[in-house]
Amino acid sequence: MWEDEIVAEVRRVRDEYEAKFNHDVEAIYKDIKEQEKQNQRKVVSLPPKKPELVTVEKVY
Repeated sequence: MWEDEIVAEVRRVRDEYEAKFNHDVEAIYKDIKEQEKQNQRKVVSLPPKKPELVTVEKVY
């Protein structure tokens, strides 16, 4: 079966990262949040977009 090299690498890196925290989701979450705090990038939260109203005309 064909295997995408990029997907395989992403999965390998993810598995290594998870193993670093013994696959503990809470520890991984805390690490990610700590990385976000140390990051100098500005985080922007945009308000949700309202869905566009679509009307359907009856055709007879």
